[in-house]
Amino acid sequence: SARANAEAQGILAQRYKPLAEMEAISKQDYTNAVATSRQATASVAQTRAALETARINLKFTTVPAPITGRIGRSLFTVGALVSASQTDPLAQIQRLDPMFVDIQQSSADMLTLRRSLGQNGIVATRAEVRLSLEDGSDYGATGSVQFAEALVNVETGTVTLRARFPNPQGLLLPGMFVRARFAQATNTRAFLVPQAGVARDAKGNATVYVITAQNKAVQKTVKADRTQGAFWVVTDGLSPGDKIVTQGLSKLAPNQSVKPVPANSAQIIKPPSKEQQEKSGGSGGSGKAG
Repeated sequence: SARANAEAQGILAQRYKPLAEMEAISKQDYTNAVATSRQATASVAQTRAALETARINLKFTTVPAPITGRIGRSLFTVGALVSASQTDPLAQIQRLDPMFVDIQQSSADMLTLRRSLGQNGIVATRAEVRLSLEDGSDYGATGSVQFAEALVNVETGTVTLRARFPNPQGLLLPGMFVRARFAQATNTRAFLVPQAGVARDAKGNATVYVITAQNKAVQKTVKADRTQGAFWVVTDGLSPGDKIVTQGLSKLAPNQSVKPVPANSAQIIKPPSKEQQEKSGGSGGSGKAG
């Protein structure tokens, strides 16, 4: 090897030195021996540099992932020539936890919400987002809105909101379409009334029967312009503490005497879910995970 040759040449040069001083050998032979020893030493240094270069190149054959995630299929086969300046990636890594969901909300709904804030008891609320997956099932974890774009998409008339969701099991995948539900504001003056307790008069106005202190059913006109699950959201016409009739409206007449009975389990009304219990201006829309 180069190291062994350098050691041999160095020993030879050391032995030639006293011989040259005694003129037992010519000075030229000693000079040649010293030069050969130095050349062997330089060859060792050159070999070491080549070895270090090979080690560095070997490290380059292993590409560490810059992020934590799941890697897809390789875009190159074994033996393909790659370089640091190429534009095509070796593979794509998707970060799955957390997952960001882009939600599209119409600009008209956003304008309505912002104009109504602070009016008629409507106050802003913390936007906790829930997802429905493509198969209709509910995604268990809740997310939070991170930000909203500062511009409107001129082609769709929507504003993009981005929500962040924990995804430890990798159930959400990039490109998956989901449906988002979240409350951006809460109407503190609204009431949730079972749909069975709301009727319509000849003019199409929503009406309910309110039980008075004398146990009479008085018909009142209310404002109920949207539903939330199995309930109407009543924003005008009712007061806290009002008792309304939720069954047998077709058999009642205005100012008829009744014997009120509290609603019980025999009444077939689906209990509201967590998001339905929020008496709010809820917002929903399709989203795309990414």
